[in-house]
Amino acid sequence: MVSRGQRLTDAFVAALELRKLLRKGAAFCDVFADLELRIETLEDGYPEWHPAPYSFRGMLKLFLYREVTGDSYRTLTRHPELADVFGLEQIPDESVLSRAWHNRFDDDVRGFITASAHCLVKEIHNENLSVPEVRPLEEVKQPSEDAPEPTEAATEFSDEEIYRTTQLAREHGFSSFDSGRAQNATYEDTRFFELQTFIGMVGCGTPQGAVRFKFRRGKEYSPHGDTHLRAVKQFDPESLIDGFQQATERLLSVIQSKSSFRRPVTVAIDITTIRYFGDVEGMPMVSGTKDGEGKAFKFATLSIVGWNIPLILAVEPVRESSSWDQNPPNRIHRVVRRLVRRAQEHVPIEMVLCDREFGSKAVYQTLSNLDVDYLIPKRIHSTEREIIETMNEDSQEVAVESATVHVNQGSHAMQFLYVPSTKSEGTAVFATNLSVDPEEAETFCRRYSRRWQIENEYKSIKNDFLAKTSSKDYRVRLFYFVFAVLLHNIWRLTDFLLKAGVGGEMDYVPILTAGECVELVCSALVPPD
Repeated sequence: MVSRGQRLTDAFVAALELRKLLRKGAAFCDVFADLELRIETLEDGYPEWHPAPYSFRGMLKLFLYREVTGDSYRTLTRHPELADVFGLEQIPDESVLSRAWHNRFDDDVRGFITASAHCLVKEIHNENLSVPEVRPLEEVKQPSEDAPEPTEAATEFSDEEIYRTTQLAREHGFSSFDSGRAQNATYEDTRFFELQTFIGMVGCGTPQGAVRFKFRRGKEYSPHGDTHLRAVKQFDPESLIDGFQQATERLLSVIQSKSSFRRPVTVAIDITTIRYFGDVEGMPMVSGTKDGEGKAFKFATLSIVGWNIPLILAVEPVRESSSWDQNPPNRIHRVVRRLVRRAQEHVPIEMVLCDREFGSKAVYQTLSNLDVDYLIPKRIHSTEREIIETMNEDSQEVAVESATVHVNQGSHAMQFLYVPSTKSEGTAVFATNLSVDPEEAETFCRRYSRRWQIENEYKSIKNDFLAKTSSKDYRVRLFYFVFAVLLHNIWRLTDFLLKAGVGGEMDYVPILTAGECVELVCSALVPPD
């Protein structure tokens, strides 16, 4: 029996080929007519003697088209001209289509179609390609009624190859961290990294994770849970951030040795929260949440977004003033400055995307002083409302207002772009230090949609890589978060190296899921039962 990896790689390659043709401006239907599907790993559910008049290859193309467009069976039957596209004598009727999906195609074939189609849909939306026939991105994020979302990743690789690649990525990520413990210590730092990875994988606390790890690796190999926490506390915040910087540099060096890296890059900055439910006395790094009721640790990150491999380049702890402490008010522009400067040590930055929480004159000027462009949505106040009212009276959908920022750190010219909101009815306002004509404003602001990638990163970090802890020690909290981000980057590097092995490009859609990567990292550490 062929490996699922080979079969799903064929699906991934088909999506890449379709995307390549669409990039060149080919008509949507033409790309399906020209597509050469690799079907050696797929089995036709109808035997050779079956009287089915429709070719297996043609039906595969038809259903791939259907999954990309989201068309119903009835809609397909209303377009008989599509038969030539798929090499069929005619488009089958609804009953034949239903029987083919449920009876002729097995789980492998249905998984192939869904994986390839959804990969293509995500790539088209990610690159903002103008392909009106393609279904909305949101529709492929949930299982559809007739075509369940595949649970396997679209990859083609033997277990040995995946193991070897993951081990390489892991070595580049872990080797940059040094706790500063004595050389004659009982356990090397790598033992603690292995335990930390295992704890993140199984989703339990440190004591339980340490016991389970000892059971798998042996009593003498693995440290006790208390020993692990003591070792973690040896990583002071500054050395931890420095270690992350070095690890990021090594990961990028591997990428750049394998593929051309689009420069300069677009990056996104945001803040994520890790909820905290304990006592806040003596906990200056615990901040209030937006709802005014919760408490959380907060971390800011800077991530590459767009068409490059989505690595997180910088991490910064956030310390805010709260009702229960005497912290000075948070100066978010200083957090932004540190993040961008660290990232600029690795790559040149063209554009910075932030959410409206960063929309202040101090942030605008900080980014201008760092010689980067920015695009940041602005909160709508009385001045903006007046301009929007005037636009409505004049039947204007787009407007550009020039302004100048004057703060202690300097000054610069900027613009406010008023464009139709993509999330609701009405007008959205963006701030930028670029000169944008009204005719280009709406298209320019679509770049902001790339920032959604960072939200997905946070979900993955918290759900797949972040180990649980109830510790009140901030050194533990910071280490756990930074290590989870490191595992996220290792996942992305592994995914990239695997894509490079089949001639794929650096892009956002992963072919190796985060859960699979965590298991693979641990499989390199923990022998099977």
